This record gives sequence, structure tokens and C-alpha cells, in this order.
Amino acid sequence: MSRHGNRVTSKSGFTLVELLVVIAIIGMLVGLLLPAVQSAREAARAMQCKNNLHQLALAVDMFHDAQKAYPPARYQPRPGDLPPFECGGKETTWLVRIMPYLEAANMEQRWDYSIPYGDHAEQVRTQTLPAFCCPARRSASDAVGIGQLVGSGTVWITLPCGCRIPVKGSAPATGTVGDYGGNHGDISPGASGLATDFSFGGNGNGIIISSRANCINGSPRNWADRIRHSSVTDGLSNTIVTGEMHVPIGKLGQSPQDAFIFNGDNVFNMTRLGGPTMPIVKDLRSEGNSLVQWGSWHVGFCQFAFADGSVRAISTSIDTDTLGRFCNRADGQPVSAQD
Repeated sequence: MSRHGNRVTSKSGFTLVELLVVIAIIGMLVGLLLPAVQSAREAARAMQCKNNLHQLALAVDMFHDAQKAYPPARYQPRPGDLPPFECGGKETTWLVRIMPYLEAANMEQRWDYSIPYGDHAEQVRTQTLPAFCCPARRSASDAVGIGQLVGSGTVWITLPCGCRIPVKGSAPATGTVGDYGGNHGDISPGASGLATDFSFGGNGNGIIISSRANCINGSPRNWADRIRHSSVTDGLSNTIVTGEMHVPIGKLGQSPQDAFIFNGDNVFNMTRLGGPTMPIVKDLRSEGNSLVQWGSWHVGFCQFAFADGSVRAISTSIDTDTLGRFCNRADGQPVSAQD
């Protein structure tokens, strides 16, 4: 006869209460980790943006070494110019000119500086480089806008700062948009529609400014108003060469707030201004002066490359007098880039 002792069987497992506790703990951990992950991602995007600006500054400096002058923002005659300077105004921009120094000479060679932007093939107008895009806002594959301003002639519009800027209309098209603009200066030359205003050739007091063209048979062949290292009398380390352009949230790819950076029609397509009445934008949805202001999608700061090649993050709360001195190449008031 076999005898079997009593067997005690224990079963392990989660009760419903225990399962709910585990889920709650996991949820808390995710909640704690998510801000850290987002912060790390933003830090990485800001670092890449800084690297982009450094590349642009170096490219501009190499352009200067080769051409003995900074690249012109665009061709733009002054009202009343004589025939040697009265041509141009619809060609391409400084960002195309520096492509060879960003290892993209093959892209630059497809552009013709003597013909209007819109006369280039769509494939040329929509090519771009990652260095032209801040990753906090977009990637190069997303950097195509549709529908430029429609109309003919030039319309002057008045911004809340009191600035009057010319806006040229053009047929609907596609083109590259981007995030970095050249420093055109401040608005002290004027912004009321006169021939002396900042937007006309040679009048900007920044580093990458609109220039009159040297015209041959009515066609632009070179640029006349040349800004050199020696022109930056406030010091290369105290003067911005390029920085982040404000583009309102919800307006990516939409003109005029996010315009074609290779189109020289309008001064705000590829440059920005700073100074009194022209602060760095804090409200990412602001459309007030956004056509001509600096601004970024980084929290609390906007990044700039200075003419000495350094890149610095500047608080969006910087006072406008100091910002203006950073933008004006020769106002006689040099300041520390740490101010």
C-alpha cells in the first residue's frame, strides 16, 4: 500500500491591485523621464543649430578670403540710380554664393546670378543643404515652401515697429525655405520708403547687406557695394554675421512669413535686422514684425554667429540697444558679446 503525503502547492502571480500599482509606478517613471528626454533632444537640436551657424560663418569667411569682400545679401538698386547701377533686384542671394564653401559647388554652379530667381528650374530652386535648416524647426527634406507672393510691382507695407519695407510680388512657385538670415544691420539708415532706406543697395549697416549691381547691357554682372573685414570697425567678435530668423509657429512653408531664402526679391527673404523697435522675438506665434526680426524656436534664446566665427546663444530678453550694437558694424559702440 502506498501512502501519499499531503502536498501544498503554492501559486505565484500578480493580483489586480499589484498590477495596478506596477502600472502606476511605470506611469510615474515615464512622467519623470519624458521631460528629461525632451530636454536632451532640445539640447541636441540646439547643438546642431550651433554647428550649422558655425559652418555658415566659416563659409562666409572663406568667401571673403576668396573675393576680398563679404557676399551681398542680394542685388537691389536704389531709386534714381544711373544706368550702371539700375539693373537687378530679382536674382538669387548670399546663401547660394557660399555653397562652394559648404562642399556644394555642384549646387552653386546651377545658378545664374544675372537672371531672375524665377527663371531657374524648379529642381534648382528647391535644392538645399542641411546647414540651412535648424532641426528645432525642420529638416532639409521639409524645407520647401509653396506659393510665393502674388501680384506685380512693389507694395510698401508698414510694420508695427514703424518700418516701411518694400514687398515685391511674384507668380506662385515652389522654392527652398530656411532658418538662417544674414545680418543686414539696424533700421537707423531709415525705413520710410526713401532711397536712403536700409533695404536699398549699399545702405545696410550690417555685414551681409543688399548691394547695387554693376550692370552691363542692363544685366547684373557683379556687386558694387562691398563690405570687408576693414569695414567692421566695431570688431569682428562684436558684430553678428548671421543668425536665426523668426518664423511664426503655424507658418512654416508659407510666404511671406517663411519666404524663399534663395529669392532676392525681398530683403526679409534671407536677412534680418535688430535694434530699437526690433527685439528678438519671444512669442513664437508673433507675426507683428516677423518679416524682419530675429527669433528661434529654442526656449529663451536665439543663436548667432559673429564675424570672428564664434557662435553664441543670446537671451531673447537682451535689450534692443545692445542688440542693435551687435547688428551695426560701425556705430562706434563696441560691446562684449557676453552683454
